[in-house]
Amino acid sequence: MVLTAPDHRYVLCGQLLEETSQWGEVFALRSLELENPMKIKNLHDLFVHELRDIYNAEKQLVKALPKMAKAATNDELREAFESHLEETRNQVERLESVFAEVGQKASGTTCDAMKGLVSEGSDIISDAEEPAMDAGLIAAAQKVEHYEIASYGCLVSWAKELGFQNAADLLNETLDEEKAADAKLNSLAMARANAEAQEEVAV
Repeated sequence: MVLTAPDHRYVLCGQLLEETSQWGEVFALRSLELENPMKIKNLHDLFVHELRDIYNAEKQLVKALPKMAKAATNDELREAFESHLEETRNQVERLESVFAEVGQKASGTTCDAMKGLVSEGSDIISDAEEPAMDAGLIAAAQKVEHYEIASYGCLVSWAKELGFQNAADLLNETLDEEKAADAKLNSLAMARANAEAQEEVAV
C-alpha cells in the first residue's frame, strides 16, 4: 500500500483507489493460510485464494448486518445497513458468477480478518450506550468497507492481469458498491452520529 500524500489516494495491487474517508484507517492483513493448506505458487492461485476469502467474508456480513441494523438508533443508519444487506446478498451471488467465469467451484475459506472486524462490531453493540452507539457502528462498518475495498481492488487488478475480463467487470461492480457504501457511512457520520455522541459529553 502506497499513500501519495498530495491528493490522498492510495495504490493497492496496482489499482488506484480514492480514499473515501478520513486517513488513518489501517487495513487488516489477512493470513495466506487456507483451512485446507495448499501452496500458493502463482498469481492464479493467489487470485483463487482471495476469491474464497472474500466469499466467506461476505457470507459473514450477511449474518452480521441484521444485528447492526437492529442496534442502530438512527433511522437513516438502520436503513443504510438494511440496504447494504440486500446489496451484500447480491454480491455473494456475483462472486458465485465470478467463480464460474474462472472455472472454479464456489467455496470459501474462513476469513479471519472479517471475523475480527465482525467481533469488533459485536463489542460496540454490547458495550456502547445510545449516544455513542451509531458513531461506533459506523466506525465498525467503515473498517469492514475499507477491508473490502482493499480486497476487491486486488481482485480486479489480478483478474485483468490473468485475462479474466468478465470476472474483472463483475468484481469492479462490487468494488464500486463498496466505495459508495463507505461514502454513505462517512456522510452519516459527519452529518449526525459524531455530533450526537459529542453533544452527550457536553451535557
